[in-house]
Amino acid sequence: MKIWFIILSFFTMVSCNKDNSKKMQHGHWRGELQINDQENLPFNFEVTADKSLKVLNGEEVILVDEVTYRNDSIFIKMPVFEGYFAVRLTDEGMRGNYINDDMNMKMPFKAIYNVQDRFEIKEAPSADISGTWEVVFSPDSDQGIYFAKGIFEQDGQKVTGTFRTKIGDYRYLEGIMNGNELKMSAFDGAHAFLFVATVNDNQLNGVFYSGNNWRAFFEGKQNDDYELPDATTLTKMRDDNEPFAFSFPDEHGHIVSLTDKQFQDKVVVVQLMGTWCPNCLDESVFFSEFSKLNSEKDVEFVALAFETAKTDSLAFAGIKRLKDRLGIDYPILLAQYATTDKIEAQKKLPMLTQVVSYPTTIFIDKKGKVRRIHTGFNGPATGEKYMEFKNEFTVFVNELLKE
Repeated sequence: MKIWFIILSFFTMVSCNKDNSKKMQHGHWRGELQINDQENLPFNFEVTADKSLKVLNGEEVILVDEVTYRNDSIFIKMPVFEGYFAVRLTDEGMRGNYINDDMNMKMPFKAIYNVQDRFEIKEAPSADISGTWEVVFSPDSDQGIYFAKGIFEQDGQKVTGTFRTKIGDYRYLEGIMNGNELKMSAFDGAHAFLFVATVNDNQLNGVFYSGNNWRAFFEGKQNDDYELPDATTLTKMRDDNEPFAFSFPDEHGHIVSLTDKQFQDKVVVVQLMGTWCPNCLDESVFFSEFSKLNSEKDVEFVALAFETAKTDSLAFAGIKRLKDRLGIDYPILLAQYATTDKIEAQKKLPMLTQVVSYPTTIFIDKKGKVRRIHTGFNGPATGEKYMEFKNEFTVFVNELLKE
C-alpha cells in the first residue's frame, strides 16, 4: 500500500510540473485589437523564436523578448512600456487580451498565423495621398480641437507616414487605400492607433481611434506649404531672470537638485518625460546616444519623470526598466506619480508658464540661465524633420558649450 502511495505521488508530482503549453509558431502573424463592434486595429508581428517576436510598424521594428508560457497561457510583455498580452493558442491562432493596468486598458485580441497583409485588400485605390496635409482633429469642439500635419507616402495601395502635432508625432503608421478609403494603424505597446478616412477631391474626412476608449473626428486638405507652430514658443519661463530649479529623488532615494556639483558650470539639458510615453522613448534614445558620444564635454542630461504608475515603487521600477533597456547613464528623477496631469506637473515647476507636452526639453547654459524650451519631439517616423531636429539640437548645444 505504501509503495502504491509513493508511485501515485510521483506521477502526481510529474503531472503538476509538466509543461503542457504549446509554443507559438515561428513566422508571420497578423494581430487584431478590438476597438469596438465595427472596427479592429490590425498590426503585424513575426515570431522569431519560442520566446521572442518582432512587432512591425512600417520601418519600425520592436523586439519583444519577455515571453512566458504558463500551463496553456502565454504572457507577452512589451519592452519598456507596462502593457502585456495574455493569450491562449487556438486552432485559428491566438486569442486573449491586451492589458495595460496603468492606462486602465483591456482590449480583446486575436492573431492569425501566416498572414502578412495588415489590412484586407478589397479594391484598387482611387486616390493617392502622398504629400503634406493640413489636418484638424475634433473640428467641432471648442476645447478639444487641435491641428496636425499629415505626412504620407503611397506606393500602389500601401500607405506609410505619420501625423505631426505641435507636441509630437503619432509614430510609424502603416496602412492601405481601398478605393477612396484610407486605413492606417500603429501599435507600439503604449499606443494603439487606428485612422479610418475617406479621400475625395484632396479632402480627408475620418475618425481617429486611440485604444478602445477614445476617438476624435478629423478633416484635412492637401497643403504642401503647411507648417505647425514653432515648438520653442509654446512653453516659457514666467520670469526670464528667474532660475529653473528642481529637487526630486532618484532610484536610490537621493534628492537631486540643479544646484548639485555635477551640474555646476555645465550646459544642462532637462527632459520632462514619462516611461509610458513613446515620443519620450524616441527622445531618450537620442539623448542617451548624444550623452555617450559627448561624454568628454561639459554637458549634462537629467530627466524628470511624470509617471502613470500608482505607487512610487512601481514608478521607480518602470524608470529602472527604461534605463536598463536603453542603457541610459544620466539620472532619471521621479517628479510625479499616479497622474500625468500637466496642470499638476506645472505646479511642480512653477517657474514655467505651462507644461504642454511630454516630452518638453529645457536648455540651460553654464551660468544657469534657461536659453530655450522645446515642446514635444519629432521622432524617426517624421523622417526629414527628425534629422532636422537632431542637427539643430547638436548645433545649439555646441553653441552653448562655446560660451
